[in-house]
Amino acid sequence: MENILTLREQFCEQGDASAHEQSLSRNKMARRAYQQLKKNVHEAIIERVELEKLQRLSNEQIQHELAQLVERIIEEDNIPINEVERRHLVRDVRDEMLGFGPLEPLLADPTISDILVNTCKHVYIERRGKLELTDVTFYDDAHLMKVIEKIVSRVGRRIDESNPMVDARLPDGSRMNAIIPPSAIDGPLLSIRRFAVNPLTVKDLVDYQSLTPPMVQMLEALSAAKINTLISGGTGSGKTTLLNVLSGFIPSDERIVTIEDAAELQLRQIHVLRLETRPPNIEGKGEITQRSLVRNALRMRPDRIILGEVRGPEALDMLQAMNTGHEGSLATVHANTPRDALTRLENMIGMAGLSLPQKAARHQISSAISVIIQVARLTDGRRKIVSIQEITGMEGEVINLQEIFTFKRSGVDKDGKVCGHFCATGVRPKFSERLQAFGVAVPDTLYDPTHHYPV
Repeated sequence: MENILTLREQFCEQGDASAHEQSLSRNKMARRAYQQLKKNVHEAIIERVELEKLQRLSNEQIQHELAQLVERIIEEDNIPINEVERRHLVRDVRDEMLGFGPLEPLLADPTISDILVNTCKHVYIERRGKLELTDVTFYDDAHLMKVIEKIVSRVGRRIDESNPMVDARLPDGSRMNAIIPPSAIDGPLLSIRRFAVNPLTVKDLVDYQSLTPPMVQMLEALSAAKINTLISGGTGSGKTTLLNVLSGFIPSDERIVTIEDAAELQLRQIHVLRLETRPPNIEGKGEITQRSLVRNALRMRPDRIILGEVRGPEALDMLQAMNTGHEGSLATVHANTPRDALTRLENMIGMAGLSLPQKAARHQISSAISVIIQVARLTDGRRKIVSIQEITGMEGEVINLQEIFTFKRSGVDKDGKVCGHFCATGVRPKFSERLQAFGVAVPDTLYDPTHHYPV
């Protein structure tokens, strides 16, 4: 009897699995049929309409004209679709002709922070720190190439076999990177880092448990006392977001110069001068590097310099600026730990072409930067400030660090959420004297290690 029941259960499970596979297969076939229908209607419309005349019309007029054309084609070809499918077809054809095709619904979704197109077959998105595979696809690689070329041409760039890589900023501020064959083996690849229409505030970061109120108080004090700060973290860890928040603490009466590869910072102050790098043109000329912008910024009488990301020889110029009166400057660097951040800076100083002794380079770093803030994206997708460390000077040829705040992980719950708590280490930082000199009051209870903030 038990064997019969076991066989019956196995048969039911196989039947359920088979039904699920059939359902997936039907959905896949339906998507292919719809894609083909959309492609056919799109091609039919292109044959009948003059795009230049269409682009002179308003959005409402375009919507009306396209809807009429789609209806006419559906009736002429006797295509059996319902009213909802008709509306979707009109929208999708409009996106193909005037927008970025299948990417338009993703670009319109404010909850999506990244769009990652892995050839024409797979499109991933990042939402709340987690990657998700979407059901968005392109007809083929040629369709994806047309969308990439449309995006690139709108920002005055070009991409082809002789120049298969492009990095650009979209009109809305989003960062875009594309790479096509022959450099991309399996087909065109596109990555879009979305631009936040409403940038996160300090309150948002506290609500998301990315940091604690005492840490906010400390960061605000660092800005008020003009303490040079470096933000360290991996890709997608929230460095630029935190840099944007920290820059909000800068008084509005100070002159700020920002230098970025792709302008992302959204400072609220009025007296802000924004500089952006430029890649070389077709002839390999006209490049404007971060190093040249840093040097130029020094001639612009800035009170503070904010460098979006240090990634090359501009590290030396940045450190020299911090050491020559431009206190309270901010920068970010890719590194997994504060110690790694120091090592990367040391290596980038070497890229400047000067044969500085190792000890001299480290002394330059330790005298220019006072605080390193380490940010990380945890395994559950949440981003947190995991450490705030102070550079206390040098001992021999080693740069000394002491941790002021930390995030201690205790494990992972059944839902995959990282558990832990924020706390102070109990160390009173050396820059406390500078805070007092600038009249910034910070209570001693801020450094109490017994105050835990569980998350």
